[in-house]
Amino acid sequence: MSNRSAHSSRVPHVLDTTLNERHLDLATDDGTMQTYVVHPESGGPHPVVLFLMDAPGKRELLHAMARRIAAHGYFVMLPNLYYRQVDSFELDFSSKDSLARMSELMRGVGNRMVGRDAAALLQAAESDVDADAERVGVVGYCMSGPFAVWIAAEYAERVKAAASFYGVRLHVDSADSPHTRLSEIDGELYIAAAEHDDYVPLDMIDRFEAAMQNTEARGRVERYWGMHHGFAFDDRPAHDPVGEARHWARLFDLLDRNLQPQQQGLPS
Repeated sequence: MSNRSAHSSRVPHVLDTTLNERHLDLATDDGTMQTYVVHPESGGPHPVVLFLMDAPGKRELLHAMARRIAAHGYFVMLPNLYYRQVDSFELDFSSKDSLARMSELMRGVGNRMVGRDAAALLQAAESDVDADAERVGVVGYCMSGPFAVWIAAEYAERVKAAASFYGVRLHVDSADSPHTRLSEIDGELYIAAAEHDDYVPLDMIDRFEAAMQNTEARGRVERYWGMHHGFAFDDRPAHDPVGEARHWARLFDLLDRNLQPQQQGLPS
């Protein structure tokens, strides 16, 4: 593991918290995983949150979101999940070539791969005095929604909470479909879906919710009526400020209750 850069920053519009942030190169069996890490400067060790990127790539918007989570008292790790193919990628929404490249990169990432990546992330967290790798949360969006559920099963003894926002392929006809592992999950799940979503049809969400009920998995499914895929990201055409605000409220409620209940009630 190498540390490429580190510095402190303040997040004045969230909480009056000074953050340490750095970029790590984490060695895995498949290559070097570029990872952004951010956490409060003091008060640790902090619960770990694995913040999994959406398909458009690890970019400044996600870094800013990671800082917002960290300001609530979390050790946040944001990896480049495309590292097996490229050191970095950021979608140009206006370019057909960039969209085609994104689709190609997405096909090279899967649940089992990211499960192994989570092991490398948690190993790095274990060696950091500012991280408490026994209290872990995971959040995924779009392509990484199923990864969050998979990791919750793979590391059930550590993952206390996992969230998926408009996550794809949660309940599909595949041996590695996340719904097949619901009975293994001990943590609480929060699954959010948009009403209008070509990638996440509501009938799939219905099936996933039924599977949760059948396995008695803890958590809930919430449908964001009137909203579209990508509502939580302000770089997406479907961004919805009301949906984004609700997403933050739900995420912090989930994390705070399960990872640090003494922090409940802090502004989001």
